[in-house]
Amino acid sequence: MVTLPLAVASHVRVGETSDGGHGVRWNRRWRWRGTVQQSVDGPAIVVIMGVSGAGKTTIGQHLAKRLCWRFEEGDRLHPPANVARMKSGQPLTDADRAPWLTAIAEVINGWRSRGECGVITCSALKHSYRRIIIDDRRDVRLAYLEGSRELIAERLAARQGHFMPASLLDSQFATLEPPGPDEHPIIIRIDRPIEEIAERIAGVLLSSARSPRGTGSKMRGTA
Repeated sequence: MVTLPLAVASHVRVGETSDGGHGVRWNRRWRWRGTVQQSVDGPAIVVIMGVSGAGKTTIGQHLAKRLCWRFEEGDRLHPPANVARMKSGQPLTDADRAPWLTAIAEVINGWRSRGECGVITCSALKHSYRRIIIDDRRDVRLAYLEGSRELIAERLAARQGHFMPASLLDSQFATLEPPGPDEHPIIIRIDRPIEEIAERIAGVLLSSARSPRGTGSKMRGTA
């Protein structure tokens, strides 16, 4: 059971933080009146997935702020060798990605063990990758940012300061295995304002958290 905010305002105290306000450590003994918070049994961690250029970082940051959850940029966890390989225009192999996916899983497990809610970004292109970082963790939800190659290529061409070159976009789409119904993803098109995307994902999370859940079941939502 975790406590999820139903409304967020800058003047509302939403819980005890362990890092000066950048994350929420929930105490299930706390109860807040009104519509600010309620105690629900639902997802506590969200993985924002999609190809490079889909907007994972920007949307993840907006979502984390909206929910007052922790945020982690998955690309920051790449080993230096992976960054160098991508900078040189070489796509990563499964072996290259293995330590990176393990690092992401460790962040998720750390949040879970401390009872913290969080948003983490990860391209998570293959089903096998998602098995590593999500697997049967019922408190971890997948949000897939879906967009056309043309739109994402346009965004990559305008992006500056990132180690992933636009030339690797084709390899990303070639590797991509969109999540299926068995993964219970939240699927949202990226051809809409960032704030709307974050709000829609938050809405599905909160709706899912308030709904009765069968044994071992998760809801699939299209935001």
